[in-house]
Amino acid sequence: MESIIFMIVAGIVGVAIGFAVAKYLEKNHASKITKGAKKSAAAILREAKADAENIKKDKILQAKEKFIELKSEHEKVILSRDKKIQESEKRTRDKESQVSSELSKNKNLNKDLEDKIKDYDHRNDYLEKKKEDIDKLHHSQIQQLEVISGLSAEDAKSQLTETLRDTAKADAMALIQDTIEEAKLTAQQEAKKIIINTIQRIGTEEAIENCVSVFNLESDDVKGRIIGREGRNIRAIEAATGVEIIVDDTPEAIILSCFDSVRREVARLSLHKLVTDGRIHPARIEEVVKKTRKQIDEEIIDIGKRTVIELGIHGLHPELIKVVGRMKYRSSYGQNLLHHSREVAKLCGVMAAELGLNPKLAKRAGLLHDIGKVPDTETEVPHAILGMQWAEKYGEKPEVCNAIGAHHDEIEMTSLLSPIVQVCDAISGARPGARRQVLDSYIQRLKDLEEIAFGFGGVKKAYAIQAGRELRVIVESEKVTDDKASNLSFEISQKIQTDMTYPGQVKVTVIRETRAVNIAK
Repeated sequence: MESIIFMIVAGIVGVAIGFAVAKYLEKNHASKITKGAKKSAAAILREAKADAENIKKDKILQAKEKFIELKSEHEKVILSRDKKIQESEKRTRDKESQVSSELSKNKNLNKDLEDKIKDYDHRNDYLEKKKEDIDKLHHSQIQQLEVISGLSAEDAKSQLTETLRDTAKADAMALIQDTIEEAKLTAQQEAKKIIINTIQRIGTEEAIENCVSVFNLESDDVKGRIIGREGRNIRAIEAATGVEIIVDDTPEAIILSCFDSVRREVARLSLHKLVTDGRIHPARIEEVVKKTRKQIDEEIIDIGKRTVIELGIHGLHPELIKVVGRMKYRSSYGQNLLHHSREVAKLCGVMAAELGLNPKLAKRAGLLHDIGKVPDTETEVPHAILGMQWAEKYGEKPEVCNAIGAHHDEIEMTSLLSPIVQVCDAISGARPGARRQVLDSYIQRLKDLEEIAFGFGGVKKAYAIQAGRELRVIVESEKVTDDKASNLSFEISQKIQTDMTYPGQVKVTVIRETRAVNIAK
């Protein structure tokens, strides 16, 4: 029992001793760690102090370098300022010296000026005395001349003036006569120059034939193929196109004659295709003409669309677009109708905008004002009325319809667009070089000139010559005297001026001839 207790006690004592030893060892280890940490901290502090010293030295060096740099820049600025100040002082000294020199010069000039003024006053006094002496001498000489000539000064002056006037008049008449003679010599040459310059300035860019077109050929051998055996090819072309084909002795060319320019264009393109292809016979002719007519119709529609798009006109009926395209193949007094209508449309738009009206509606009326000139069939209705009827048919506004119908005063104007279209149409048509007179109106003007002359008594014959620029009137010598012939010329010219419209001027020449005829047998 005791041994057990002893063993237990011995065990407990052993455990207590073990705990004590472990605690001692742990404390010993902790002290070692603490010592090591203190050593590390001391080393870190030493390194930190060393680094701080290095950083401090670097910062001091950088600060010194910055200070030196700022100091040098400051010195540069000071030097530049000193330099500018020195330059300013130099300029000031120069100006002071210049001003002082000018002042000295001015003093000298003032002195010279005073001397000159004194000299001038002295001379002026001397001249006044001389003038008085000369006046006295002149007066005495005039008195002596009056005594010698027996005339007063006023009488002598009037006689001298009259003599000089007659001499000047004679010299002036001689100069006028020489000028007239020189003008007569150079008048014809100068007139030609003026006419040529005028033609160059206002001539049209291209001439548009009304009824004929020329189709050029590579050789005259093609003419036989176009005519065909017994003329069947040319008859087939004329029947298919409605165009008369004239084959004459003109080298390498045939003439297409038709009043309708669309038909002429169809015939021209068809002939070009046939000649290029080489196959010319009636069946082929009908096929080519049909295709060409279709192509022309499509081109007409395309031209109409491009025109309305360019002018900014929208919502136009397709039939009216087609009519606008057909204007390209129609001319009026040598002026292309489409170009004329586009010009009128633009003028109407500008004028309407200036007057505060609707420019788009004005353009529409200006473009459509001459659509009555391109009918599909011949009609006796005036083109303005026909165009107005078409516009009403295809839904155009009443203002546009009235402007189309009234632009030649066929109907009464009911809107402000109507006079605008009328004025712009006149501007485009009357522009120099825009149109040319057709043969019928030219012949009618010549007839009207001769009829005016025959309306006066004593007129035997009348001839309009020089393209209507001169009217020769032959009168009966028994009924018209020389004095009356002069009056008759004036009266006829006044009648022409009042009743007719013509370009330029018309010269009226009245001829009175007396003949005495005897026969010796």
